[in-house]
Amino acid sequence: MKAFCSIFILLLTTLSLPAQVAIKTNVLYDATTTPNLGVEVGVGGKSTVNLVYGLNPWKFNSSSHGDRYAKHWILMPEYRWWPCSRFNGHFFGVHAFGGQMNVANVSLPIPGGFFKGINLTSAAKTGRYQGEFAGVGLTYGYQWPLSRHWNLEAEIGAGYGHVWYDRFPCGECGAKMSSGHTNYAGITKLGLSIMYIF
Repeated sequence: MKAFCSIFILLLTTLSLPAQVAIKTNVLYDATTTPNLGVEVGVGGKSTVNLVYGLNPWKFNSSSHGDRYAKHWILMPEYRWWPCSRFNGHFFGVHAFGGQMNVANVSLPIPGGFFKGINLTSAAKTGRYQGEFAGVGLTYGYQWPLSRHWNLEAEIGAGYGHVWYDRFPCGECGAKMSSGHTNYAGITKLGLSIMYIF
C-alpha cells in the first residue's frame, strides 16, 4: 500500500508541465454506502494517473438478521491511456488494488468467481471474515464532457485478486476459528463517476 502511495506522490511532484487535475466520486460505490474520493492527474498528452480511495465503516442491524456489515477500505491506483485526448472519450488502463475487510452475515455482491479456496460470497452469509486483499486488472472506460469543468465517467475493469483472511463466528466477538486464503477472478472495478476538472 505504501508503495502505491509513494509512486503516485512521486508522479505528482515530478511533473514538469502544468497538469490537469480532476476530483471525482463513483456514485455506484456511494450507493453501497461506501464514500469514496478519486484524483486523476494528466501526466502526458494522452496519459493520466488515477487514484481512488473508498471506506465503508458502517454496521447495520435488523431484527431478522442481526448485525450485518461489509466494512472495508480500498486504495486503487491506475494508469490510463487515451487514444485521442485525455479526459475525453475512450480510455484504457491498468489498475492495482489493495485494502482490508471485515465482513459478516451478508451476501457480498461480487460479480466474479472464487477458486482454490472458499467462496467468500456465500461464506460471509454465515460467518465473519477479516483480512487483507490485493490484486491487478485491466480497465476500459469512457468520459463525456458535460461542461468546461464537469465530466461524467463510466468504467469497467476485470482482473485477479487474492484474499488472506481469518474466520470468526458471526458477531463482533469470538475466538478465531481458522485462517486461510482464496483467489478471485472477475470484475474488479465498476464505476459511474461525476468529476470536476480544474
